[in-house]
Amino acid sequence: MSRERLYLFDTTLRDGAQTNGVDFTLHDKQIIAQMLDELGIDYVEGGYPGANPTDTEFFSSRPAMRHARFTAFGMTRRPGRSASNDPGLAALIEAKADAICFVAKASAYQVRVALETTNEENLASIRDSVKAARAAGREVMVDCEHFFDGYKENAAFALACAKAAYDSGARWVVLCDTNGGSMPHEVEAIVAEVTRHIPGSHVGIHAHNDTEQAVANSLAAVRAGARQIQGTLNGLGERCGNANLCSLIPTLRLKQEFADRFEIGVTPAQMGGLMKVSRTLDDMLNRAPNRHAPYVGESAFVTKTGIHASAVLKDPQTYEHVAPETVGNHRKVLVSDQAGRSNVIAELERSGIPYEKNDPKLTRLVEEMKEKEAAGYAYESADASFQLLARRVLGRVPEYFKVEQFDVNVEQRYNALGERVTVAMAVVKVDVAGERLISAAEGNGPVNALDVALRKDLGKYQKYIEGLKLIDYRVRILNGGTEAVTRVLIESEDENGDSWTTVGVSPNIIDASFQALMDSVVYKLVKAGAPA
Repeated sequence: MSRERLYLFDTTLRDGAQTNGVDFTLHDKQIIAQMLDELGIDYVEGGYPGANPTDTEFFSSRPAMRHARFTAFGMTRRPGRSASNDPGLAALIEAKADAICFVAKASAYQVRVALETTNEENLASIRDSVKAARAAGREVMVDCEHFFDGYKENAAFALACAKAAYDSGARWVVLCDTNGGSMPHEVEAIVAEVTRHIPGSHVGIHAHNDTEQAVANSLAAVRAGARQIQGTLNGLGERCGNANLCSLIPTLRLKQEFADRFEIGVTPAQMGGLMKVSRTLDDMLNRAPNRHAPYVGESAFVTKTGIHASAVLKDPQTYEHVAPETVGNHRKVLVSDQAGRSNVIAELERSGIPYEKNDPKLTRLVEEMKEKEAAGYAYESADASFQLLARRVLGRVPEYFKVEQFDVNVEQRYNALGERVTVAMAVVKVDVAGERLISAAEGNGPVNALDVALRKDLGKYQKYIEGLKLIDYRVRILNGGTEAVTRVLIESEDENGDSWTTVGVSPNIIDASFQALMDSVVYKLVKAGAPA
């Protein structure tokens, strides 16, 4: 049976750029556009030429795309102006883009209040703009803004806006849930009605996530006949975001209801890089990835409790709705205070740590791990520290060096410019194969100073840690009062781009930090195969 083509439209670089705290540089846009093209996205909306210098420059030349159609976004002609005398429309037509996506009001209320014009003028603006862009040889689509709210208010006018776009030559008429308040059953019913007037092969959906239903609303629209879905990577977008393409793509490819009926531009091989795409975007924006994101989140295929872990080891389908490898993710069985022997064994296997099933040390490892987690350690969040604990209990971690003493001082003083600054100084004394080494370092804080001092001179092991750096530092107070216990999580990265997390726990934040730093260095030495 032949499958219908379903088109994916990405607006990360336009609607996603309206996310609070997100600001793309020109270079960012170029990289992301290329990444989306390689993923198999059909349309990449690059931004709003003429609205700001970055977008204007981005559209001064077309990015080299093998698959995606580069799309410019902008308004229809202004009320009271002709299509030939509107600077905004001219900027869109002059942009080096394959397609133009106009935004037009499809709500009588919005036309009256926001645009302060008449319904007739709004319809004329849609018709004139589409015809002008078509005459310039562009593929045209129209985002019918506030369509669902407008339809519920005045269905005839909302439909008239959509038909004005289609009858004037728009390839796509996109129905927008601009305020994100529509329910899936409403979207499905309204889209079904629209497709009685406009072929579904020309209808799209643009959903916002203000009720946490943007993905559900997009799928409801497809069920009702829409054949284009607009969304963003990681659900970026104004307010609560847009429909998340990182959730939609695997759902469309892997869930039978959609996979049997539709074909999308993203191949199984391309979808295997989806987690990497998601993570790359977060890294570029210096955002912490959503660990609990469907499909691509770090916790999406995590099993924690012992009984679940035992079942997953027998057959992953017991607790996995899809195979993690299909989206570039991986299965992970956590070791925690809820862990049983199965969890520990699974994590040992994943980490490549050799063991014997009948080794009594395994029981000791489980017990010691539970004791430490009861004291505040979080091994589910600190994979490297767990591996070191396991190797130590099983007798497989060399004592590369021994810290005999460390000291940290923090003081305020005046610098050479006469500015009052706070400076931390750390001194670390280590024993490396009988050689005593003392290192001192300054830092912008006590942890930074300790980190620099510890890694300044490790004798014969120094070459193994040259590329090591601290990339994240998180502190959590586990209980209040004067006897508060502090948990410190440190994320480190090496010259290969590999990263890992270590943990330290102590009533003293400096001590907890040093524990985590020590584990990070030792883990790197183990990872690098440094000789004892």
